Amino acid sequence: MTAFPLKFLWSVALCPLLLLSLGCNRGDRRPLLAIIVPSQDNPFFKAEADAAASRAQELGYRVRVDSHNGDAYLQDNLIDAAIASGAAAIVLDNAGSEASISAVRRATKAGIPCFLVDRDIQATGIAKAQIIADNDQGARLVASEFEHALGANGGDYAELLGIESDTNAQIRTRGFHSVLDKDSRLHLVAAQSANWSQSEAFSKTEIILQSHQSLSGIIAGNDTMALGAAAAVHSAGRKGIVIAGFDGSQDALAAIRDGKMEATALQPATLIAQLAVNEADQFLKTGTTGKPERQIIPCELVVKANVNDFANFAKIR
Repeated sequence: MTAFPLKFLWSVALCPLLLLSLGCNRGDRRPLLAIIVPSQDNPFFKAEADAAASRAQELGYRVRVDSHNGDAYLQDNLIDAAIASGAAAIVLDNAGSEASISAVRRATKAGIPCFLVDRDIQATGIAKAQIIADNDQGARLVASEFEHALGANGGDYAELLGIESDTNAQIRTRGFHSVLDKDSRLHLVAAQSANWSQSEAFSKTEIILQSHQSLSGIIAGNDTMALGAAAAVHSAGRKGIVIAGFDGSQDALAAIRDGKMEATALQPATLIAQLAVNEADQFLKTGTTGKPERQIIPCELVVKANVNDFANFAKIR
């Protein structure tokens, strides 16, 4: 049997979709805005895509939303599809800070401006905008609240990390430790990657709980892992363990209301997506966004006292 490269197979799979898209929209003269995100199964990326699509439609654009699922090869093909479709602009939550540079450069050379959200790339002057949440600032906020919640005696704590090659995972763990490592009352007894996964966080936390009977807290690089940790703590019948996350998901907000989590940092995904579309529209109309390329948007600390001020990755009041 002949072996075909993965990239070729993705291209073959995408061809019918591309042809259908071109055919179905032949009579629609509105400019196309291509929105490409990691996975719409994740509520954060779904909110991001929905916010971008809604704003683009308000501004009079045709919209196509695709997901690369963290696969740089699939992302390359989706960028090529956007180029072939004559997209006016691309809003992209990319598949890797280094792996995505060539795809963004290719779109830019084809005359299609790219507006990056959530994750930046390790290059400037290619994308028209890189709009990202301040992961370091958000992590410091969460760590300070976590430290406060552990109380005057401190104690043993564990950390659940995201995918270790992910830039945001690295920034968040550095932000946590810039606060927690200064407190001699706190003792990190376990640090494991749960790869952003709730089920993996559950199983990893089960093992940590068995090994560390004196555990006082768990800090996680995202809410999905924090929720997995909270479920494991509940299943084990353990009480008084402080759990903190990052993202501001609806499930995390509910867990904070119920006392199952202490805190999270809300990434303003809705605001960032809307800003990207607004700047794309501005650029297409005037040739400039009027903003610097790199834009860092602060996160918000969410605790029980203010949890009702937030919904759908946005501050609502």
